[in-house]
Amino acid sequence: MVLLMICLFVLGYVAIATEHQIHVNKAATALILCALLWTIYIFYAPALNTPLGVQKTTEYVTKVELIEGVGEVAEILFFLMGAMTIVELIDVHGGFNIITRRITTKNKKTLLCILTGITFIMSAVLDNLTTTIVIVMLLRKLVQDQKERWYFAAVVILAANAGGAFSPIGDVTTIMLWVKGNVTTQHLIPELILPSIVAAALPMLIMSRKLKGNLEDVEVIDSESHEPTAAEMVTNKERNIIFYLGIGALVFVPIFKAITHLPPYLGVALGLGVLWVYTELMYHEKGDSIKEEKKARIQKVVKRIDMTTILFFLGILMAVNALSFAGILRELSEWLDESVGNIYAINIIIGILSSIVDNVPLVAGAMKMYEIDPTTAYFAVDGAFWLFLAYCAGVGGSILIVGSAAGVVVMGLEKVSFGWYLKEVSLIALLGYLAGALMFIIQDSYIMPLFN
Repeated sequence: MVLLMICLFVLGYVAIATEHQIHVNKAATALILCALLWTIYIFYAPALNTPLGVQKTTEYVTKVELIEGVGEVAEILFFLMGAMTIVELIDVHGGFNIITRRITTKNKKTLLCILTGITFIMSAVLDNLTTTIVIVMLLRKLVQDQKERWYFAAVVILAANAGGAFSPIGDVTTIMLWVKGNVTTQHLIPELILPSIVAAALPMLIMSRKLKGNLEDVEVIDSESHEPTAAEMVTNKERNIIFYLGIGALVFVPIFKAITHLPPYLGVALGLGVLWVYTELMYHEKGDSIKEEKKARIQKVVKRIDMTTILFFLGILMAVNALSFAGILRELSEWLDESVGNIYAINIIIGILSSIVDNVPLVAGAMKMYEIDPTTAYFAVDGAFWLFLAYCAGVGGSILIVGSAAGVVVMGLEKVSFGWYLKEVSLIALLGYLAGALMFIIQDSYIMPLFN
């Protein structure tokens, strides 16, 4: 049974990694994998014992383990759905124009530096996928030559992934660690921000050597038949209020968790509720001046959420839970301890693997292999293993263009080829990743002990 579960998971992993080649969405694969692994496990469970030595039964699996697994996954999914809705609401009302319209420079190196900084900061507050989309759309307005735009877009990928790694709400893998309680905001930000800056800044400096001179003016085509969007039908004041309320709601979530000790999805639910009330009152005041179908109410905006991503997380996280309850991940962690041993090396390997396969199941697996252990410094809450895992899984995906959501969206929007990225960017991304990792190790081994 154990061998069958492992083989199925590996096959599912391969199918997820090659979704574009086999033309099957990874969410479908993850859902099938989840159902099959739990089906096998429920027949295999009676041969196992619980940690307390109690014989496992079908009822124990369905009433205890399955409910526990669903509860853990639901916390992450509810948070993501709320955060994604807030971001979509800001976007559909043109809120991000507050940032992008202030960029006026024509110097290529200066623009690259500005975009890296903006992307880094935005991805720490929003998710790196949304940030990448916003910045790439801006790039199309600023950089006319597509091949040249690829260099800018490549640095955007690196900055987005690095920026999301040090923030509790910036990257899905960091969100997972934060929601589960493996890391806290008080340690995550101060201990990962410097390695993340290094991982973004070093590639930017190297890549800037490929860019010289100033940009050409991009032609703007005006269409008289253009249909006004929701962003064009709200006032600047209303747009600004939605932007600041939305960003404030996301930033407030870690504060809410620290004050109330309640799960983050309740904090994001509060912020979403406030935004919902404001937009409803705003559109009510406008009355019939805007046609109902043009109003970007929450109930319409929520349909823009990428539900296939949510379903993928549901499937893959529940599949990993099945492996965890079967004891497979515990055995894997013991093997890694014996064969590799060093926690820094283990995390660096996980980070490099995340450029080949999806980092969500990698982190989910690591969280199950190495559970929180208050008696061990490395594995306690905010231990070096968890903090370094957040960095490695978030930044390591930049090494290949298919290794992160930011890379995949740039690949789709700008038609960047895998081969071009591998040749022009991968080595630079690897250098940034390893430089940031070295910064964390030095910081954790020599600098942080001075403050303890």
